Order: sequence, then structure tokens, then C-alpha cells
Amino acid sequence: MSGESVGNAGGTERQGVVAAEAPVRLDRALALLFPDLSRSRLQDLVRAGHVRRDGAAVRDPSLKVADGASLAVTVPEAAPAEPLPEALGLVVPYEDDDLVVVDKPAGLVVHPAPGNETGTLVNALLDHCGDTLSGIGGVRRPGIVHRLDKDTSGLMVVAKNDAAHRGLAAQFADHGRSGPLERAYLALAWGVPEPARGTVTADLARSRHNREKIAVVRPGEGRHAVTHYAVEARHGAEVARVQCRLETGRTHQIRVHLAHIGHPLLGDAVYGGAFKTKAARLPEAAQAALAALGRQALHAALLGFAHPRTGAHLRFESDPPPDLARLIAALGM
Repeated sequence: MSGESVGNAGGTERQGVVAAEAPVRLDRALALLFPDLSRSRLQDLVRAGHVRRDGAAVRDPSLKVADGASLAVTVPEAAPAEPLPEALGLVVPYEDDDLVVVDKPAGLVVHPAPGNETGTLVNALLDHCGDTLSGIGGVRRPGIVHRLDKDTSGLMVVAKNDAAHRGLAAQFADHGRSGPLERAYLALAWGVPEPARGTVTADLARSRHNREKIAVVRPGEGRHAVTHYAVEARHGAEVARVQCRLETGRTHQIRVHLAHIGHPLLGDAVYGGAFKTKAARLPEAAQAALAALGRQALHAALLGFAHPRTGAHLRFESDPPPDLARLIAALGM
């Protein structure tokens, strides 16, 4: 049972009583009581001190709560977004009242961060969407459901309201088991993977030696990660055009998994630096195209998901951008 009232701190207080046969995590209990708020949003509210259990503030989303516990959460009113709108010429294959699909160019950071406060996808979305955005995360901003690396191009879906964010986030969180989630990438890798079709299953975690990198770790020491791959074409024994389908979506997953099996991406200075000298074996036109690419050869070419409100299956495809297309053409693939 849940209800709401106007809080004293400029927000809405919502209350509910836990009904569970066994103690459950606080964030899960809140998600069951208030299903219109995403679990990540509720976790942020807990950490910010906006949740009380039996009248006492709690800040640990993993805290176990028992049957009959009284929970209250104060949802702050939407505040002006800190990032400023910027007209950056977004390519938008699809948009409605709930979400927007963008074709992100390489070089565009998704979120503002120290060193990248402006010129990000969030800045561009604030300009593009204007007043159609509602208060996601406590501020008026687009709801980023998943991310692409700065130098990876391709398709992303962004929520425009809390309900859409929750619905999309649930699909990504359960890796498509509850709906038609599809994520396929076009990758150019050094060498030709054997077998030509396969699956890489390897846990990933932040490297202990270099915090900028992700590393493969022993089972149970990181986050479960699964990548399915298929070789689509090859340039001799030097380069393979590979389609990678994500079963999970971890930071740098494709880049690390392909490097782990000995086939890092062309242009990937972080995970494929040792293969840089292999470029000399390529035709001159391909060498020039690779040098001009200046990034990992990875493009999010396919994105499919269930619309969070209507349930309709949406599916989008994106051709390689000009810099990657020139390299593919120079390799005859």
C-alpha cells in the first residue's frame, strides 16, 4: 500500500508499507511500492537522504527491510538542468513523447563530466528536446539508459520521462529476457577469429593497474559479461569485419572481449596498442584510412527494443559513418 503528500522540502513525499515474506533490499522494496520510479532513480534518492524507514533516514540502497516496515520517500521537484542546451546538429532517426533515438557521432561524450562540461550528447538533447523533457533524476534532463564510448559511433535510445526511463532501463537490466532488446555492433578486428562464430564469456572489472581501463577478471570478481560474435568478411588474414551482439552491456565490453581472444579492434589505442605495427601490412589506402579514423573501429549499427509505453517493437539500423566506411571500402569488405 502506498500514498503521497506534499513534503516540507519542495517535493512530494510518498509513503508505503513493505509486504514481503522475507527481508528484501530497500531499493527493491521501493521499486515495488513506487513502480513509476526507476530503481536507479530510487537508489539516488536513498543515497541523497530522501528516504526514511520507520521515520529514520536511511542511505544504503542494499539495506534489508522486513515485512511491515514503513517507508517514505521524498521526490524533489524537477530543478533546472545544470548542463546548458547546445545546438550540435543531432541525427534523430525516431522521436515521440516518451523517447528519442539518436545516431551518435564519434567524438561526442554522452554525459558532462570534469573536462567535458559542454559539447556533450546531454547538452545537445537539452537543446533538441526543449520543454518536452520531464524531471528525470530530480532535474530536467534526458534519461540516459545506456552509453556509448566517446569514440564509438552509432545508435542510442534516450528516455524523455521517468516512466519511459524505467521501462527502458528494465529491458537493458535484464539483457532483453523480458522483451525484444537487440544490440549489434560493426567491428573491424585485427586477425580473423576462430571459430568464425562464437561467444566470449568473461567477467569484467576496473583494472587495478590502470583505472582508465577495464580488465578481464576471474569468475565472481567482476561483472558477468557475454558477447556473441560472427565474422562477416575478411581482408586476408590481417583484418576481419565482425558483427558483435551484446547479451550484457558493460563498459568497453566489445573492445575488451575481442582483445581478450587476441583480436583487438583496429584503431584502439587502449586495448590494441601492441597491434599498431600491423597497419604496415595493409594496402596504402587502408593505412591512410585507418590513420584518418583515429579511433576504435566500432559502430553501434543495430538497436531494437520494446516501446516502454505501447509495447511496440522498434528496430533501427545505422550505416557506418564516412570515416569507418572509407576504411571498410579500402579493405575491400
